[in-house]
Amino acid sequence: MSNELQAFIQTNQPIIEQKLAELIQEIHAPKKLKEAMAYSLQAGGKRIRPLFTLAVLEELNIKSEDATIVACTIEMIHTYSLVHDDLPAMDDDDLRRGKPTNHVVFGEALAILAGDALLTLAFGIVARLPELTAEQKIQLIERLSYAAGAEGMVGGQVLDILGEGKSLTLDELEKVHINKTGALLSYSILAGGIIANASEEIMKALQTYAFHIGLAFQIQDDILDIEGTSEQLGKTAGKDVLSEKNTYPSILTLAGAKEQLQKQYESAIGALKEVNMHEGLLVEFANYITKRSN
Repeated sequence: MSNELQAFIQTNQPIIEQKLAELIQEIHAPKKLKEAMAYSLQAGGKRIRPLFTLAVLEELNIKSEDATIVACTIEMIHTYSLVHDDLPAMDDDDLRRGKPTNHVVFGEALAILAGDALLTLAFGIVARLPELTAEQKIQLIERLSYAAGAEGMVGGQVLDILGEGKSLTLDELEKVHINKTGALLSYSILAGGIIANASEEIMKALQTYAFHIGLAFQIQDDILDIEGTSEQLGKTAGKDVLSEKNTYPSILTLAGAKEQLQKQYESAIGALKEVNMHEGLLVEFANYITKRSN
């Protein structure tokens, strides 16, 4: 990780953590529900998605208090998806970010409701943002509903489930991950552009960058499931292989997956070059994502 990216993360990650805690503390809800929401939301993690939102604004030299709040709502929706993914009816995991999963601690019913609460809270927070215009808030809500819903993350999860026990083609696997992982990651990048009132040219470049970096993120995840350890990953390593899950290494071999990772990286950087954004934080994030060990 470069010094520039490390400094950016060290500055902004504590701000995100503090705001996440504040947003949960402010709601009027049963104490046990708030505890379950906070447990997973504050369990750690790299905060890649909210940091991406703030990185876009940093690149475009825009300051906005609302940006941090928007960034936190993305992490809420990401966390809700993890809580539900870990349930016995889905991936049946008992470890997440190095801690027992939500349903292990609070029970399945409360874990489901905590996820539901995080999802719906996020939309309400965006609707109440004090600084952004009504048009910006509508754009954010519309894109977020797409990214998180049936045409994005939820749809991708369904495709993933339907693909279990089957041999998928590379195109079919990419469709799963463009939706399941890439949609929300892409939104986090585009949200920064919306908040910054970026030009159509920059938004188009960000969209292309986001598409490819989202795929790169998932390919590296698949590689790490083979090469990483449970201690490094904070979740069960090697589970994809044991469950015979469709992954990039299983379709392309490990070497082929690494080649595909490099291809997606180059396409992402190429999009940034078109708008002269290829020497800043977004490039550093691309480097980090493709070389990370957890």
